[in-house]
Amino acid sequence: MYIVGITGASGSVIGIRLIEELLRSGRHVSAIVSDSGWRTLGHELFRNRKNPSSLAEVLDTRNFTFDRGLLSEYSNDDFFAPPASGTARFEAVIVAPLSMKSLSAIAHGYADTLITRAADVALKEGRRCILVPRETPLSLIHLDNMLSARKAGADILPPAPAFYTYPETIGDVVDFTVGKILGLLGVGHELFRPWGDA
Repeated sequence: MYIVGITGASGSVIGIRLIEELLRSGRHVSAIVSDSGWRTLGHELFRNRKNPSSLAEVLDTRNFTFDRGLLSEYSNDDFFAPPASGTARFEAVIVAPLSMKSLSAIAHGYADTLITRAADVALKEGRRCILVPRETPLSLIHLDNMLSARKAGADILPPAPAFYTYPETIGDVVDFTVGKILGLLGVGHELFRPWGDA
């Protein structure tokens, strides 16, 4: 099982594409979207014309077909959900995109939401925790928080595009970041051609 958190930072499509690729590969996904994440998602993916109430609805709108049994959704204030406990069996927590507020909470162990608690659990249990911070430019506070999270064991993966893959669309740029996340997870993908492949 993989836990995917989507916070209120710009770039919610990164989290959506990651969920799609994990589901496509047959992995179980436990998804959590913050209140700000829902607002940003509605703005960026639906231009405020639609306010989805579930990720299953978002995936349906994107015409993505998947095994419904592989997707679990939890409210960000549900501390009785499995991601809140170290006894839950999961491979990794990925927060994509990650707001600077949630980064600060994770970096300092302030687990006041299910997303930040799940990240806290991953770090304390020695499991993979991938953070995709979406902010620019970065202040010294942001950088210090990233360093603190890295020292605690998190992987910091900013959504920085590569140009050697010759991206032609925003989707290509998003897929590069999603492919990098999948690479850290050891999940195979065909989102971009690795450097050096003919």
